[in-house]
Amino acid sequence: MKLSNEYITIVTTTYNERNYIRPFVKAIRSALKDFTHEIIVVDDSSPDGTYEEAHRWVDKAILVKKAGQTKGLLTGIKAASYPIVVTLDVDLENPPQLIPKLIEVFVSRDLDLLVASRTYIPRASERFASRTIGKIIGITDVYSNFCVYRRDLFKDYEVKLGETFGGELLIYARIKGFKISEYLYNHLLGELSQELVVD
Repeated sequence: MKLSNEYITIVTTTYNERNYIRPFVKAIRSALKDFTHEIIVVDDSSPDGTYEEAHRWVDKAILVKKAGQTKGLLTGIKAASYPIVVTLDVDLENPPQLIPKLIEVFVSRDLDLLVASRTYIPRASERFASRTIGKIIGITDVYSNFCVYRRDLFKDYEVKLGETFGGELLIYARIKGFKISEYLYNHLLGELSQELVVD
């Protein structure tokens, strides 16, 4: 069953990122001006007031304690009001202006999960993991948190592997046989460069 692309939940996780909240919200609202959407921030008990700042500007601010990024993402996905969930980093390293195109591909291909993968991965440890684990799950950027999910993909799932920076969610989706696709984009230019379909 194809999803409507009109209702979108945005999820980001934070820790000591108070100053990013307003620019993030502004960028998301602009990118999704033609969509009904909500923004969820899952804050991991930041001591700098990130949760309080998020509470002022977003639709839902969720406070967790020592959850880590993977569990934080899962918490946000499960709290979503809308059937399509987009996750991305609050520091705007993932360009929000690409979200409408990602949603278009996600809906048109009737996907369960779409990963926006960087064409250049700056950290050596991330490149190594993507070359090894990535080959197993068919994703070239296993540390990308710039993803589009069906909200109900993980409704009965809980984090089991500890902190994998979102990687566990990709592994679970592959094991369960969900329909996954990948989009490569140049994160330095903020442009989608080419599409790779994972069969």
